[in-house]
Amino acid sequence: MQRKLIAAVGVAGMLMSVAACGGDDGDSGKKAGADGFKGETLTVWAMDGSTPPNWTKDLTAAFEKKTGATLKFETQKWDGIQQKITTALSESTPPDVIEVGNTQTPAYAATGGLADLSDLKSEIGTDWSENLNESAVYEDKQYAAPWYFANRVVIYNKKVWADAGIKDTPKTRDEFFDALETIEKKTDAEPLYLPGQNWYFFDGLTIGQGADLVKKEGDKYVSNLSDPKVGQAMEIYKKYQSFSKAPKDKDEATPQQAEVFAKGDVGAFIGMGWEAGTAIAANKKIEKDIGYFTIPGETADKPEGVFLGGSNLAVAAGSKKQELAQEFLKMALSDKFEGALAKENGVIPNKESLNSVLVGNVVAEAAAPAAAQGGTTPLIPAWAAVENTPNPIKTYMTAVLKGKSPADAAQQVEDEINDRLSQSS
Repeated sequence: MQRKLIAAVGVAGMLMSVAACGGDDGDSGKKAGADGFKGETLTVWAMDGSTPPNWTKDLTAAFEKKTGATLKFETQKWDGIQQKITTALSESTPPDVIEVGNTQTPAYAATGGLADLSDLKSEIGTDWSENLNESAVYEDKQYAAPWYFANRVVIYNKKVWADAGIKDTPKTRDEFFDALETIEKKTDAEPLYLPGQNWYFFDGLTIGQGADLVKKEGDKYVSNLSDPKVGQAMEIYKKYQSFSKAPKDKDEATPQQAEVFAKGDVGAFIGMGWEAGTAIAANKKIEKDIGYFTIPGETADKPEGVFLGGSNLAVAAGSKKQELAQEFLKMALSDKFEGALAKENGVIPNKESLNSVLVGNVVAEAAAPAAAQGGTTPLIPAWAAVENTPNPIKTYMTAVLKGKSPADAAQQVEDEINDRLSQSS
């Protein structure tokens, strides 16, 4: 996932200190004696922000005590990481364990650069959340392990909502629309800041509609943007966007939506929890007015579909330390350390049974209910090319918002999508 997850929760002071939660610490199964790997060094590439200091210190101590090996974390930046990992996986001495973005995993697996972890999945992953694990599987084999995730929530201005006389946060999509309409009628605030090309929010809506953005024809993937279910998701997006003054041809970074929200005259926006920190950095006074709630779905018992950004842990196929790498994964993904990471970073853990560690973190509590309804962009190696600038799906979204029917807007861009899919397959 190409974004640092901690920022807003850290700025807002919502992260809690690490405490061991229930469950094992990775000692089950095969015992690697303290002398079993003595003298070896296991190198782990982890992204900036993924491994908080206390977690890293505790895991390193436990791993080195158990195995006798040295654990070496090397922090990486998201910028340029895909090429860096691709190069590393082709070399004779790659890093042993690598954090990879969940939507990027299939591309690395397709090159043969990742080790098959199917046996490990059978040993420690029987209770991993199925939808969180999907990105770690390629052609029915387990090439990574789900690690942590995050999704969008509604970040709202409690003062604006109070001025409109709204006491409760909405539990259904229609209640949310009613609240936005009330803000529009009773205040001078912009009810919702939603630019026309908030693509990942739209992807969540397509997931909520049970839609797929691609379909298979023969041995190749082609655009499925003309599917009526995708069109319905876009109509929902269009209704949300009707409450916004944001430009229809820009995304959430142009301008930064959190900075627009920070001015205090916007009722809500839909974003990652860390974006609250961006708002607070722009206007410290708004911190007291910020609240969060789960993006509501059609019914109260089922939140809206969301795009799940996150990371998996993979073992390089070329690593000479396969057994030691698996010992690391068993420990890092154990309830103790998986739970501690989720608690300290405020992220969604890889199994629902650990969501209890998020209690008290208001951002994570808002995000967690929708995680079970979440999904990703199409998990095929060719998909990355579709999102390259200019993203044709953003073009589709703007066209609908400016008056084209979803069907006509889809027809306008599907040739481009298919061309990109075919060139990358």
